[in-house]
Amino acid sequence: MRLLLDESLPEQLRFLLDEHHVETTGYRGWKSKGNGELLALARDTFDALVTMDRSIPRQQNLTDRDIAVIVLVARSNRLEDLRPLVAQIQESLRGLGRGQVVHVNAR
Repeated sequence: MRLLLDESLPEQLRFLLDEHHVETTGYRGWKSKGNGELLALARDTFDALVTMDRSIPRQQNLTDRDIAVIVLVARSNRLEDLRPLVAQIQESLRGLGRGQVVHVNAR
């Protein structure tokens, strides 16, 4: 699966999701893009956007988007706070459809 990490996430997270092709918004030159523009840019190349921005599902009509969104819910965006979510991220990607939103948080 092709994943795009939002700019609020540490780049090192991509190495923990090594079963997938993962790129960052910085690598793509898409930092500081608004949510709507970012989703429009990503939809043709990526299957899902991984973010901590909980407002995206409220701000964007994702049923019209050809990309899924995984919203991470953690204490912070530091790698040590996100590392416990990796197994749940991997699990949520199985069967994830375009236009779906999944929230992943610590159990």
